[in-house]
Amino acid sequence: MLALISAFGLVLAVELPDKTLVATLVLTTRFRAWPVFVGVTAAFAVQSAIAAIFGSVLTLLPEALVTAIVAGMFGVGAYMLLREGFSPAKDGGEDASRSGPGPATFLRSALTSFGVLFAAEWGDASQLATASLTARFGNPFAVGLGSFVALVAVAGLAVFIGAKVRSRIRPKLIQRVAGFVFAGFSLFALAQLVF
Repeated sequence: MLALISAFGLVLAVELPDKTLVATLVLTTRFRAWPVFVGVTAAFAVQSAIAAIFGSVLTLLPEALVTAIVAGMFGVGAYMLLREGFSPAKDGGEDASRSGPGPATFLRSALTSFGVLFAAEWGDASQLATASLTARFGNPFAVGLGSFVALVAVAGLAVFIGAKVRSRIRPKLIQRVAGFVFAGFSLFALAQLVF
């Protein structure tokens, strides 16, 4: 249960200010909400499974090496989040969100949403967190499920109330906090390696 809750909390915190929320919000402005939600949910299921499997493979290695890899993955995640959290704001998605929903079939909308989010999540902080937590807890199902549920929750927020959330939460601040949390996890793993 701890693995599931840890994965859910960490991935939710990492993904709220991330491109996942923004991309899903923009896709929802272009297509109907239901096919977007189905497409992004399918992408998250595949991504979470891949990350959990990768983390499971890590558990077969010696404990010291796994701890070093986990520390490194959290360090990379911290770097990515802090870089994004302290970078200047970009207005790339604004024009797309003004153009309104486009006429498209359910399948086309769902496949487009799947493709966009599947590509966007490769090497993302949530995927690194899922692999790291799987290696840490040795419970790929619970970690993968927690990660998947958190990603779906973020997609749900983006599809149904994304505009309100986006206007009230400062994404850069949340990215910074998540980056420092990742850095703390990395330092904790390194301390376990040394002591």
